[in-house]
Amino acid sequence: MITKETQNKYLPDFETGEIILIDKQLFKSSFDIVYKVRKAINVKKVGHAGTLDPMATGLLIVGTGKMTKQMSKFRSLNKTYTGIFTLGKTTPSFDVETEFNSKNDNYDIANEIIYSAASTFLGKSFQVPPFYSAVKHKGKSLYEFARKGVEIEKEPREISISRFEITKIDLPEVWFEITCSTGTYIRVIANDFGQKLGCGAYLSRLRRIKVGEYDVINAFTINEFTEKFKEVALA
Repeated sequence: MITKETQNKYLPDFETGEIILIDKQLFKSSFDIVYKVRKAINVKKVGHAGTLDPMATGLLIVGTGKMTKQMSKFRSLNKTYTGIFTLGKTTPSFDVETEFNSKNDNYDIANEIIYSAASTFLGKSFQVPPFYSAVKHKGKSLYEFARKGVEIEKEPREISISRFEITKIDLPEVWFEITCSTGTYIRVIANDFGQKLGCGAYLSRLRRIKVGEYDVINAFTINEFTEKFKEVALA
């Protein structure tokens, strides 16, 4: 695995297969990162182990060569996220991708009530994937239908939240750290959180800091990776 810790310990073999930790920047899709890695190392077979929305930042695990077959084992690991829920407004996508569709100025809620609401999410539950998501229906992502105004009925999925910590409250912003099972949509939690508080909420910031025990602290930005390893690929 190529991380900031291991980068100088051996010469990577991208063609045969490597695992790379990348810290995805804002406004870039997971596909954008895969494309840039592929271009930098000149290897056709490159994939990732779990999509991050363009409006999210953080840890993206990328595989090259034969290691692309190992991506499923990383997808199944728990994920840890930090971010901000903003109270008092909602959007159709539950995040900042779409325009506000409701507003409620009654978000001056006691801290104890906010902490209590967070605790109700712990454990196993069922979550319906958001209307705007990459979940497939007849070969197309749900967001493709959503952008055309077509709503597809979605089956609830079992999820598990092992940690939900409120790290800061500066209303209307509520800062959090959540550890959850794969397939959990944090923006759905944001929307549900707002409903529990009775004022609405949307996900205004999201960062994935861990996948299992793999930490974004050890990840390269895509620019760092490109500068470090493009010469290796050309050698």
